[in-house]
Amino acid sequence: MYEVEIKVPADADTVRERLRRLDAERVDARRQRDVYYDAPDRDFAETDEALRLRREMPISATASGSDRGRDGDETAKLTYKGPLVDEGSKTRVEHETGVGDDEAATGIFAGLGFEPAATVEKRREFWRYEGHTVTLDRVDGLGEFVEVEREVDDRSAVAPARDAALDVLAALGLDGTDQIRTSYLDLLLADEGSGDANGGESGDTDRSE
Repeated sequence: MYEVEIKVPADADTVRERLRRLDAERVDARRQRDVYYDAPDRDFAETDEALRLRREMPISATASGSDRGRDGDETAKLTYKGPLVDEGSKTRVEHETGVGDDEAATGIFAGLGFEPAATVEKRREFWRYEGHTVTLDRVDGLGEFVEVEREVDDRSAVAPARDAALDVLAALGLDGTDQIRTSYLDLLLADEGSGDANGGESGDTDRSE
Protein backbone atom coordinates (compact mmCIF):
# COMPACT_ATOMS: atom_id res chain seq x y z
CA MET A 1 0.00 0.00 0.00
CA TYR A 2 1.30 3.46 -0.94
CA GLU A 3 0.22 6.61 0.87
CA VAL A 4 0.31 9.47 -1.65
CA GLU A 5 0.42 12.75 0.23
CA ILE A 6 0.96 16.45 -0.42
CA LYS A 7 1.48 18.69 2.61
CA VAL A 8 1.61 22.49 2.65
CA PRO A 9 1.56 25.13 5.39
CA ALA A 10 -1.84 26.85 5.45
CA ASP A 11 -4.31 28.64 7.67
CA ALA A 12 -6.84 26.06 8.85
CA ASP A 13 -9.77 28.48 9.20
CA THR A 14 -9.38 29.68 5.61
CA VAL A 15 -9.15 26.16 4.19
CA ARG A 16 -12.08 24.97 6.31
CA GLU A 17 -14.29 27.66 4.82
CA ARG A 18 -13.22 26.72 1.30
CA LEU A 19 -14.02 23.07 2.01
CA ARG A 20 -17.50 24.06 3.13
CA ARG A 21 -18.05 26.08 -0.05
CA LEU A 22 -17.01 23.03 -2.08
CA ASP A 23 -19.54 20.87 -0.19
CA ALA A 24 -16.76 18.65 1.19
CA GLU A 25 -17.74 16.26 3.98
CA ARG A 26 -16.31 16.80 7.45
CA VAL A 27 -15.56 13.31 8.77
CA ASP A 28 -13.90 13.56 12.17
CA ALA A 29 -11.52 15.44 14.46
CA ARG A 30 -8.90 13.85 16.68
CA ARG A 31 -6.11 14.65 19.06
CA GLN A 32 -3.05 12.49 18.37
CA ARG A 33 0.12 11.77 20.30
CA ASP A 34 2.76 10.01 18.21
CA VAL A 35 5.82 8.41 19.77
CA TYR A 36 8.53 7.60 17.22
CA TYR A 37 11.12 4.92 17.88
CA ASP A 38 14.77 4.39 17.01
CA ALA A 39 15.82 0.89 15.96
CA PRO A 40 18.72 -0.91 17.66
CA ASP A 41 20.17 -2.15 14.35
CA ARG A 42 19.99 0.88 12.04
CA ASP A 43 19.49 4.65 11.96
CA PHE A 44 15.99 5.48 10.71
CA ALA A 45 17.09 9.06 10.05
CA GLU A 46 19.59 7.71 7.51
CA THR A 47 17.33 5.04 5.99
CA ASP A 48 14.33 7.43 5.82
CA GLU A 49 12.07 5.01 7.69
CA ALA A 50 9.78 5.54 10.66
CA LEU A 51 8.22 3.38 13.35
CA ARG A 52 5.41 5.05 15.27
CA LEU A 53 3.02 4.23 18.10
CA ARG A 54 0.03 6.57 17.89
CA ARG A 55 -2.50 7.20 20.65
CA GLU A 56 -5.53 9.17 19.54
CA MET A 57 -8.74 10.50 21.01
CA PRO A 58 -11.78 11.73 19.05
CA ILE A 59 -12.62 15.30 20.00
CA SER A 60 -15.64 17.59 19.71
CA ALA A 61 -15.59 21.37 19.56
CA THR A 62 -17.24 23.17 22.48
CA ALA A 63 -19.27 26.36 22.23
CA SER A 64 -16.18 28.34 23.25
CA GLY A 65 -14.19 26.87 20.35
CA SER A 66 -12.03 24.61 22.51
CA ASP A 67 -11.88 20.82 22.19
CA ARG A 68 -13.10 18.09 24.48
CA GLY A 69 -12.50 14.35 24.28
CA ARG A 70 -15.35 11.99 23.47
CA ASP A 71 -15.95 9.37 26.12
CA GLY A 72 -13.99 6.11 26.13
CA ASP A 73 -12.69 6.27 22.60
CA GLU A 74 -8.89 6.43 22.93
CA THR A 75 -7.23 3.98 20.57
CA ALA A 76 -3.69 3.06 19.56
CA LYS A 77 -2.11 2.19 16.22
CA LEU A 78 1.31 0.93 15.18
CA THR A 79 2.68 2.23 11.88
CA TYR A 80 5.76 1.54 9.78
CA LYS A 81 6.64 4.02 7.01
CA GLY A 82 9.23 3.23 4.36
CA PRO A 83 11.47 5.68 2.49
CA LEU A 84 10.02 8.28 0.12
CA VAL A 85 9.43 6.77 -3.33
CA ASP A 86 8.29 9.83 -5.34
CA GLU A 87 10.15 13.09 -5.90
CA GLY A 88 6.97 15.11 -6.30
CA SER A 89 5.13 14.12 -3.11
CA LYS A 90 5.44 12.51 0.31
CA THR A 91 4.61 9.04 -0.99
CA ARG A 92 5.75 6.06 1.07
CA VAL A 93 5.00 2.41 1.58
CA GLU A 94 2.94 2.25 4.79
CA HIS A 95 1.82 -0.63 6.98
CA GLU A 96 -0.52 0.10 9.89
CA THR A 97 -2.45 -1.99 12.40
CA GLY A 98 -4.48 -1.41 15.53
CA VAL A 99 -2.93 -2.12 18.94
CA GLY A 100 -5.13 -3.51 21.70
CA ASP A 101 -2.72 -2.72 24.56
CA ASP A 102 -0.38 0.19 23.94
CA GLU A 103 1.48 -0.34 27.23
CA ALA A 104 2.26 -3.91 26.20
CA ALA A 105 3.48 -2.65 22.83
CA THR A 106 5.75 -0.17 24.60
CA GLY A 107 7.14 -3.02 26.69
CA ILE A 108 7.78 -5.15 23.60
CA PHE A 109 9.69 -2.30 21.96
CA ALA A 110 11.79 -1.80 25.08
CA GLY A 111 12.57 -5.51 25.29
CA LEU A 112 13.73 -5.55 21.67
CA GLY A 113 15.92 -2.47 22.10
CA PHE A 114 13.71 0.09 20.34
CA GLU A 115 13.96 3.44 22.14
CA PRO A 116 11.63 6.47 21.99
CA ALA A 117 13.16 9.12 19.73
CA ALA A 118 10.63 11.95 19.87
CA THR A 119 6.96 12.76 20.40
CA VAL A 120 4.70 14.71 18.02
CA GLU A 121 1.33 15.99 19.29
CA LYS A 122 -1.32 17.50 17.04
CA ARG A 123 -4.98 18.26 16.50
CA ARG A 124 -6.34 16.87 13.22
CA GLU A 125 -9.59 17.57 11.41
CA PHE A 126 -10.54 15.21 8.59
CA TRP A 127 -12.56 16.06 5.47
CA ARG A 128 -13.44 14.06 2.35
CA TYR A 129 -13.35 15.70 -1.06
CA GLU A 130 -13.12 14.20 -4.56
CA GLY A 131 -12.01 10.82 -3.21
CA HIS A 132 -9.23 12.34 -1.09
CA THR A 133 -8.75 12.85 2.61
CA VAL A 134 -8.03 16.49 3.38
CA THR A 135 -6.56 16.93 6.84
CA LEU A 136 -6.29 20.23 8.72
CA ASP A 137 -3.43 19.89 11.19
CA ARG A 138 -2.38 22.04 14.12
CA VAL A 139 0.95 20.63 15.30
CA ASP A 140 2.25 21.58 18.73
CA GLY A 141 5.43 23.60 18.30
CA LEU A 142 5.13 23.92 14.51
CA GLY A 143 1.85 25.55 13.46
CA GLU A 144 -0.88 24.74 10.93
CA PHE A 145 -0.72 22.59 7.79
CA VAL A 146 -3.01 20.97 5.25
CA GLU A 147 -2.47 17.45 3.93
CA VAL A 148 -4.20 15.95 0.89
CA GLU A 149 -3.77 12.20 0.60
CA ARG A 150 -5.03 9.02 -0.99
CA GLU A 151 -3.92 5.40 -0.70
CA VAL A 152 -3.14 3.35 -3.81
CA ASP A 153 -2.22 -0.31 -4.19
CA ASP A 154 0.28 -0.11 -7.03
CA ARG A 155 3.28 2.11 -7.65
CA SER A 156 2.07 2.83 -11.19
CA ALA A 157 -0.89 4.66 -9.62
CA VAL A 158 1.30 7.02 -7.58
CA ALA A 159 1.83 9.70 -10.25
CA PRO A 160 -1.88 10.02 -11.22
CA ALA A 161 -2.82 10.15 -7.52
CA ARG A 162 -0.22 12.83 -6.89
CA ASP A 163 -1.53 14.95 -9.78
CA ALA A 164 -5.10 14.56 -8.50
CA ALA A 165 -3.97 15.69 -5.02
CA LEU A 166 -2.38 18.77 -6.55
CA ASP A 167 -5.69 19.53 -8.27
CA VAL A 168 -7.46 19.33 -4.90
CA LEU A 169 -4.94 21.75 -3.41
CA ALA A 170 -5.59 24.16 -6.28
CA ALA A 171 -9.35 23.92 -5.68
CA LEU A 172 -8.65 24.92 -2.08
CA GLY A 173 -6.65 27.94 -3.18
CA LEU A 174 -3.34 26.37 -2.19
CA ASP A 175 -0.12 26.07 -4.19
CA GLY A 176 1.44 22.63 -4.54
CA THR A 177 4.86 24.20 -5.07
CA ASP A 178 4.74 25.17 -1.38
CA GLN A 179 4.68 21.52 -0.37
CA ILE A 180 6.85 20.23 2.46
CA ARG A 181 8.21 16.70 2.02
CA THR A 182 9.74 16.67 5.50
CA SER A 183 7.80 14.83 8.21
CA TYR A 184 6.47 16.60 11.29
CA LEU A 185 8.96 14.54 13.29
CA ASP A 186 11.93 15.88 11.34
CA LEU A 187 10.56 19.42 11.35
CA LEU A 188 10.28 19.29 15.14
CA LEU A 189 13.72 17.77 15.56
CA ALA A 190 15.20 20.49 13.35
CA ASP A 191 13.51 23.16 15.49
CA GLU A 192 14.68 21.47 18.67
CA GLY A 193 18.22 21.34 17.37
CA SER A 194 18.15 25.10 16.82
CA GLY A 195 16.51 25.72 20.21
CA ASP A 196 13.29 27.04 18.63
CA ALA A 197 10.85 24.39 19.85
CA ASN A 198 10.30 21.90 22.61
CA GLY A 199 8.38 18.92 21.25
CA GLY A 200 9.94 16.02 23.12
CA GLU A 201 8.53 14.04 26.00
CA SER A 202 8.92 15.56 29.45
CA GLY A 203 10.64 18.62 28.02
CA ASP A 204 13.52 16.63 26.45
CA THR A 205 14.89 17.87 23.14
CA ASP A 206 17.30 15.01 22.52
CA ARG A 207 16.58 12.49 19.77
CA SER A 208 17.89 9.75 22.08
CA GLU A 209 15.16 10.36 24.69
